[in-house]
Amino acid sequence: MDTPNGHTTRPRVLCPEKLSPDGLTLLRKTLDVDEKKGLTPEQLIDIIPAYDALVVRSETKVTAALLDAARRLKVVARAGVGVDNVDVPAATKLGIVVVNSPSGNIQAAAEHTIALLMSMARNVPDACASLKAGKWERSRLVGVEVKGKTLGIVGLGKVGLIVARMARGLGMNILAADPYASASVAAAANVQLVESLTDLLPQIDFLTIHTPMLASTRGMLSTNELNTMKRGARILNVARGGIIDEEALLLALESGQIAGAAIDVFTSEPPTADSPAAKLIAHPKCIATPHLGASTVEAQENVSIDVCEQVLQILAGDLPRSAVNAPIILPAEYKKLQPFVRLVEKMGSLYTQHFTSPTQPFGRNMNTFDLIYQGEIAQMSSAKPLFAALIKGLTSPISDTEGFNVNIVNAEMVAKERGIFVNEQKSRDPSTQAQAYSSLVTLVARAPSRAPSPSLSRHASEARVSSTISTDRDGGGSSRQHVISGYCSDTSPFISRVDRFATSFAPEGTLLICQNYDSPGKIGVVGSILGREGVNINFMSVAPATFAASDTNGVATPKESTEALMILGVDKEVGDDIKKELVVAEGFLSVSSVTL
Repeated sequence: MDTPNGHTTRPRVLCPEKLSPDGLTLLRKTLDVDEKKGLTPEQLIDIIPAYDALVVRSETKVTAALLDAARRLKVVARAGVGVDNVDVPAATKLGIVVVNSPSGNIQAAAEHTIALLMSMARNVPDACASLKAGKWERSRLVGVEVKGKTLGIVGLGKVGLIVARMARGLGMNILAADPYASASVAAAANVQLVESLTDLLPQIDFLTIHTPMLASTRGMLSTNELNTMKRGARILNVARGGIIDEEALLLALESGQIAGAAIDVFTSEPPTADSPAAKLIAHPKCIATPHLGASTVEAQENVSIDVCEQVLQILAGDLPRSAVNAPIILPAEYKKLQPFVRLVEKMGSLYTQHFTSPTQPFGRNMNTFDLIYQGEIAQMSSAKPLFAALIKGLTSPISDTEGFNVNIVNAEMVAKERGIFVNEQKSRDPSTQAQAYSSLVTLVARAPSRAPSPSLSRHASEARVSSTISTDRDGGGSSRQHVISGYCSDTSPFISRVDRFATSFAPEGTLLICQNYDSPGKIGVVGSILGREGVNINFMSVAPATFAASDTNGVATPKESTEALMILGVDKEVGDDIKKELVVAEGFLSVSSVTL
């Protein structure tokens, strides 16, 4: 990362909560890590603009206001499973990746569930407190055995399955309600699946919750549900606060409908005074722990290492393995896609800068793009990184991108907001042009076949595109579409086609693109004018008109053409006055400058 003085600084990571040192040691090898505990929300907002990554546990509230202030932030890492304390939609809108550690603490959570279940069955906390108070109350503290009892599990995911196996080892019968559970996996764990929560509740002696906090699970167990359970049943929650209605559970304990509760999570943590959660904690029939489900030495080490490794991956430009708001792509496949990610971004930027103007950022109503993959790249299972790269390339030259990053996280949302439609096509039948390359990518910009939905209209943005100076706005080509093709040689991207012109150049640096009549002397004219203005030419490529104007399949057109495209790599930006002079010179149809 470069500073205004040209010095390179290491990316900075903020840890406002206690994190296992194992993960921090990984980060400190290549990053600057600041541990600042006890920050108020206001203090956090004040300092967050200086950081590239934020690593939190459950206490820090990562709000939309905090994310808006985080101009450099690329990743929020939650050292744990749930991301209730992170505003994921706000992060997605800003292109900030949110990662978690879905498997680092599952064993700890399952073991804590069983510990609470046995403590509740045998009155362990009450007995311990009574004995420490100098009492000997054996007759009052008679418990129940769990062998032969039925345990109901809501949510048969990773934690739920481990709880089921442990409970089977205690001799319990297991029922589970989970519409997404695999019947074969449940059968292998000796778990009987039931159709719904309504079917589950009347049959069980103990109930444990292992679902995420969603709109559909908030308050899932309230008065009506508790009243359908056996009188004297017992309830556990080591998942998320708010899934069980705390006030309803408190009333059920007082009435004797529910004989006991063991709760590790609460609607607000820590609970506020006189709240239903606080009253529930104080109730003699409730065993309460302060969100200890993941609080083992091993679990903290696991989740710390897991999320810190993902922070390093994201800051290095790779995809994480457990992103909450990005698709999962296998590392090997992503590595193969990386060169094409750079290529497609360059193609999108080239289109916007070469074919459009500040007043028409996407050309003459050309907001529909066909992205065609041919050859080996067409066999990739996911092309989402390429879609994201295209949206970034198309929008970056015409947007104020300071503090905003278009990436795989928010590309679809950005496209929708700006009225960009992308049709991705895969072809395993190579065209004439594609036969020369193992993989070829073609971008076709065209007018939509139907009127776009009003909800997908493009938002206005600050235009910063270098305008094309020409005698023909379409550069002598078809007004119906524009075509750009490219390929990768090893890991380097190359452009092989620009509209009707076959070429081969690296899309890097500042380029001057001149469309001219194919006649002697044109190279000399350009060289003379640029030399007079102190502009050095680093390379030059002359592209003949090889394709038909309407062709997008790479089929060569044998007819002769009197036009050519000249692409020059120059050492600095070429001003509009120079471009106008070139157009005025006889034989030049259009001149544009692009920076890639």
